Amino acid sequence: MIRVLLADDQVLVRAGFRVLLETEDGFEVVGEAGDGEQAFAGAIEHHPDIVVMDVRMPGVDGLEATRRITANPDLAGTKVLVLTTFDVDEYVYEALRAGASGFLLKDTEPVELLRALRVVASGEALLAPTVTRRLIQEFVGRPENRRIDTSAVREITDREREVLGLVAGGMSNDEIAAHLVISTATARTHVSRIMTKIGARDRAQLVVLAYESGLVTPRRPA
Repeated sequence: MIRVLLADDQVLVRAGFRVLLETEDGFEVVGEAGDGEQAFAGAIEHHPDIVVMDVRMPGVDGLEATRRITANPDLAGTKVLVLTTFDVDEYVYEALRAGASGFLLKDTEPVELLRALRVVASGEALLAPTVTRRLIQEFVGRPENRRIDTSAVREITDREREVLGLVAGGMSNDEIAAHLVISTATARTHVSRIMTKIGARDRAQLVVLAYESGLVTPRRPA
């Protein structure tokens, strides 16, 4: 059962998400929040698996709420999925950098939202990879946004660098294993070690930190 907290300042949006999730097997809505303050308090109270977080909310916004949730050691098991009406939004990039596990657009089809929640719950892959990579290209490519201490990644081996590039390309552990002709367990071990070395909370933050450190270079569309 995937336990979800819904955070959006629009009551109708929350109601729509609740109906969608409560009619689908495997999901439970454990609470709702109308702003970031309530979202953080709800996360502390309910310890959901995922917080579906709107970016633009009154008072404490989704960005600050994401920071608070991902920085709280008691909420290490809670992931944040950011929803936004904008496909390129600096606040969303900052939310990813703060530790959000990914983001989707609000006009995403219901089936895609359900799939995204399952992916986030599994911790397996970065969400909406084409949009996310475009966002990363837009903001990580700017020198002022490269704020990671590059000394933290000096221990990355050549093999791990290769694996990291595949993770940044949106590959799952199974896909990485097939590409490199290794076992899935070995691929998973590589990813885990890279996350430890870089200090990433999950795969989404791993990709952001990889770009910020310069280990992976954003590719501009042709």
